[in-house]
Amino acid sequence: MTIAGKTVLVTGANRGIGQALVEEALGRGAARVYAGTRQPLAHPDERVVPLTLDVTSAAQIEAAAASVENLDLLVNNAGIARYDDLTNRTALEQHLAVNLFGTYAVTRAFLPLLIASGGAIVNNVSTMALAPFPITPAYAISKAAAFNMTQSLRALLAGQGVRVHAALTGPTDTDMTRGFEIPKSSPASVARAIFDAIDDGQEDIFPDPMSAAIADGWYSGVAKEMERQNAAFVPQPTAV
Repeated sequence: MTIAGKTVLVTGANRGIGQALVEEALGRGAARVYAGTRQPLAHPDERVVPLTLDVTSAAQIEAAAASVENLDLLVNNAGIARYDDLTNRTALEQHLAVNLFGTYAVTRAFLPLLIASGGAIVNNVSTMALAPFPITPAYAISKAAAFNMTQSLRALLAGQGVRVHAALTGPTDTDMTRGFEIPKSSPASVARAIFDAIDDGQEDIFPDPMSAAIADGWYSGVAKEMERQNAAFVPQPTAV
């Protein structure tokens, strides 16, 4: 997929990687970019259409889906990340509500449009889906679940012409990583790499130097091979 002339929806579009994804899509010639945010958003480019979209609100998701006429690319980027130590069940539930069930709900709502367009889904799931930082375990658990869901959707939707990508982002210089004193990539560079990988048809996207260092090992590893083998169990539509 090339972004030029396409319609894109980005959740969590008000800051960080989400904001950078909106700008990158515009720079690549997107015809329209829906920017999903919890708070009102103003943008100088007339191609940007703000959507009030809290991914934990069924009513807002339904209203947003009803207002979008067509869609080529859905980027599930909205997420939360907070410090915890797994002693508070509420913290885990909050992360799952946004990072897993929010992604699921938005995907289900917009899936008919993506099937109609032969479009694609990108879920921003983080490298913590593969290995957690023990100081943010609830976040890592939610992202691991979201990655597994992404892999399942990839197999289940292939026969309907919808491609499903996972962006396994490493440390990025956003509000979420404030307090982590480690090297970080810029949101703009991550957004650019994500769209480059979509153009190249990469299923699992490693869009920064830290995550790119494990890409070869992931693609040649046993877990990826098992995913490929297991996908064969999904019945595909037969030609008439």
